[in-house]
Amino acid sequence: MLPARSDRGLERTERVDLTATARLVTAELAPQAAANDVHVDLTADAPLVVEGDPVPLRHLLTNLIRNAIQYNHPGGHVRVRLDASTMTVTNTGPHMPAERIPDLFEPFRRLDGDRTATTGHGLGLSIAASIAAAHHATLTAHPGTEGGLSLTLHFP
Repeated sequence: MLPARSDRGLERTERVDLTATARLVTAELAPQAAANDVHVDLTADAPLVVEGDPVPLRHLLTNLIRNAIQYNHPGGHVRVRLDASTMTVTNTGPHMPAERIPDLFEPFRRLDGDRTATTGHGLGLSIAASIAAAHHATLTAHPGTEGGLSLTLHFP
């Protein structure tokens, strides 16, 4: 089996302002958030600038924020918070049992009984984790305090 492109490492890198990228992605996803009656709030304590490939990094942020909107409930919210080395995306979706979270990072695995969306193929978080690893970052998840999920993307 051939490795995914993001598993082979980066062909080129440049300085990427993930704070600006996150602002762009949240603006692009605003129509989906409005259609789902989900409020998205982005705060940046400090600029998050990393060395990497801007195209897969944008896909990574899009996957995380889109999933937080999609797997939510009407009237819910998504909080995107950035600091100098970390981006955290938290939503208010259905309760997520901690023991099921590792399954979310496996390809083609969706927790249909616990997640409400009907679209997608179960690849979003596995692709996101692969892109993070290619950038020497870690992507972790834990149940949100108000239901849903909290995803943390940490760069060294």
